[in-house]
Amino acid sequence: MKMTFRWYGEKDPNSLEYIRQIPLMSGVVTAIYDVPAGQVWPQERIDALKATVNAMNLEMEVIESVPVHEDIKLGAPTRDKLIENYCTTIRHLGKAGVKVVCYNFMPVFDWMRSDLKQRMPDGSTCLAYDQKTVDMLDPAISDLSLPGWDESYTREQLRDLLKQYDSINEKKLMDNLIYFLSKVIPVCEESNVKMAIHPDDPPWSLFGLPRIISDENGVDEMLSRVNSPYNGLTLCSGSFGCHPKNDIPRLAAKYAKAGRIHFVHARNIKFTGENSFHESAHPTSCGSLDMYGILKALYENGFDGYIRPDHGRNIWCEDGRPGYGLFDRALGAMYLTGLWEGISKTI
Repeated sequence: MKMTFRWYGEKDPNSLEYIRQIPLMSGVVTAIYDVPAGQVWPQERIDALKATVNAMNLEMEVIESVPVHEDIKLGAPTRDKLIENYCTTIRHLGKAGVKVVCYNFMPVFDWMRSDLKQRMPDGSTCLAYDQKTVDMLDPAISDLSLPGWDESYTREQLRDLLKQYDSINEKKLMDNLIYFLSKVIPVCEESNVKMAIHPDDPPWSLFGLPRIISDENGVDEMLSRVNSPYNGLTLCSGSFGCHPKNDIPRLAAKYAKAGRIHFVHARNIKFTGENSFHESAHPTSCGSLDMYGILKALYENGFDGYIRPDHGRNIWCEDGRPGYGLFDRALGAMYLTGLWEGISKTI
């Protein structure tokens, strides 16, 4: 197992100097953030980023993420050129020694929360999702800035994009994902870069948009229709886990045994109602998920890949990017590393 840490580049207040001081941290999970979706990542930019990371004695073997252009998700006429560009980026990443690309296929919105700083009794703040609050929002008219809302769109552009999805149901979106993977995975096999799709977050429809990587059925269809060991999963315990129908230890065991988990986002959540939750500290007793059981299932079924502590709370007066402060994620990394060591020595 390799413990990693999300790093948002030179503008991230959590410097590489800080990250490398976390014991047993192997590397960072990062990306080139200023290249628009659909354009090729230049080889020299990738190499320069890797050199910066390596200079701090950290690895850059996981990229999160290479965004998938909306035209690919929509199956638009422009998709072939955009997929060709994506494949070129994969080749460049492979030359730089990148082993895994985490990506998602969620229409329009990435991960979504209704509150970025829900205050907890201990004084910490955390990300929270309340379905009743989300139900009152209309992304076509709401003047909001939340995680998952692409602020590069004007309100009019967002309204037009949502309109394009009127003709895209779950079956069509899955077909478009399979079309994309059928072109990309052969390049991944040549470049030794594994694709690890991130599940829908949360794993249910938002604003009527289709979601397809929300449960075991969707994952099984994706893996079977493009049946390559390079086509795999980012097992995000919090994304899958915020729906009680998903048994995360069982899914971890199933897909690890099949060799299809290439990356793990480990975080805990606490249920607060139907389709409602807030994120918690990583230990099992702090939330609703069995973190020990999840890591045990991974270990027992041969997983030996990359893990990172996912969304942390803001603690100790830290006021950084919601979910991505330094302190609580560092605590999470140490908790997860300790769990892994304990499991490895007792099984």
